[in-house]
Amino acid sequence: MYSKTNSEVLLKNSKDQLESKWILKNIPYDLLFSLLDNSYESLILVDADGIVRFMSQGNEGVTPISVKDSIGRHIKDVRPDSKMIRVLKTGKAEMGRSMVLNHKNRVIARIPLFKNGRIIGVVGKLVFNSPEHLKKFYNRINYLKSQIDYYKGELNRPYGIRYTLDNVIGRSVPIRQAKALARRAAESDSAVLITGESGTGKELFAHSIHEISRRKKNNFVKINCAAIPGELIESELFGYEAGAFTGANKKGKAGKFELAHRGTIFLDEIGDMPLSLQVKLMRVLQEKEIERLGGKPKQIDFRIISATNRNLEELMINKKFRLDLYYRLNVFNINLPSLREIKKDIPEIFKHFLDKLNPGNKQRITTISPEAVKVMLNYSWPGNLRELRNIAERAMILCSGGRIELDDLPISIRQGRNTSLPGNTTGGSLKIIMENTEKKLIQDALEKTDNSRQKAAAMLGIHRTGLYQKMKKYNIS
Repeated sequence: MYSKTNSEVLLKNSKDQLESKWILKNIPYDLLFSLLDNSYESLILVDADGIVRFMSQGNEGVTPISVKDSIGRHIKDVRPDSKMIRVLKTGKAEMGRSMVLNHKNRVIARIPLFKNGRIIGVVGKLVFNSPEHLKKFYNRINYLKSQIDYYKGELNRPYGIRYTLDNVIGRSVPIRQAKALARRAAESDSAVLITGESGTGKELFAHSIHEISRRKKNNFVKINCAAIPGELIESELFGYEAGAFTGANKKGKAGKFELAHRGTIFLDEIGDMPLSLQVKLMRVLQEKEIERLGGKPKQIDFRIISATNRNLEELMINKKFRLDLYYRLNVFNINLPSLREIKKDIPEIFKHFLDKLNPGNKQRITTISPEAVKVMLNYSWPGNLRELRNIAERAMILCSGGRIELDDLPISIRQGRNTSLPGNTTGGSLKIIMENTEKKLIQDALEKTDNSRQKAAAMLGIHRTGLYQKMKKYNIS
């Protein structure tokens, strides 16, 4: 195997040095001197004996001896506490060391200089004016790392996709009105509150507003207030510094609000947010400022969209939701219709789900029988779009031909029976079940009487004023 001789290595090094000298000769003196004498690095150059050969003007006033009088003196005479002699002895660079100069902490670097393997001097320079600058630099790196981690997570999550209003299927008046409101909301940065029963597409609308807003090129960050344990939700929203609590990440963590900087944060199930956190959220909305656990306040630019299937007005009456927070979030309200209110759109939405679940129409399902359509229109759909999608998937699996038939639908749909109570009955609370049942009865009565409140009240056996109060309570328009 061919190996270079010592003479060849020396010859190459000599050529490299000649090229470097030629390059330096072609740099104007004023430019080269300005490079060395800039005030940002405060350079000090000592030779192999520790004699100061150069000191930039940025060092003036740091020691009792002037820059001019320091040249030619030993570094220990100029700065008795200097560690540059240590680097001369060890030949090891010392990067990012802290040093007190003029009663101020500075972050410096000491770099050994070599020629032909022999140390010929040391250069010392200022890296950061203070550890605070270094901390900001570190926080910036940590923030970017958090963003990368977030994007990685989104790529691996099925819910990381983006939606637009084109994904909202339906031609009924309530759907057209909701889409029109979403477009208007996207034109501003005002807070948006999306309300409606569970399964009506609140997240889809939140995505859509972001996608047609000026913030569409930045993050859309979602957090489900009901899915995160109460003891963790604060750190999830606002993040934490290193060592903020036992078990915390050693490098700290950026919160969802921080990740949503210049973008949109979507707080789903806002009605389930603990009261203690509602106070902090109120402050964030007022000041546009977040504070990590164990950290300092930080300005954040974000747009907030929240959603709930709960009656926030009732929660406020029961002291479970703050009035001031409600008005902060409810600047622009979009109430999404239930599937019962847009029954004429059901066949089109059902067909859309079939196409989405069966890309390329491998099973060639092209139509739905009139009988199947009729029973779907007579069903009350307590689970709304989510339930309709599940039924479409089941029907597609059972379908043996090119058309969805009545027998492909569950018996509960065919008989018009609800497989579950309307709305959110999680937890089995008797109060919630009774309220959801009452709400459904009112909606059914209004539907059967073509929205005549007088006739609906008579059908329900209550006074018209009582009906008005209950409609307000359950947010029934």
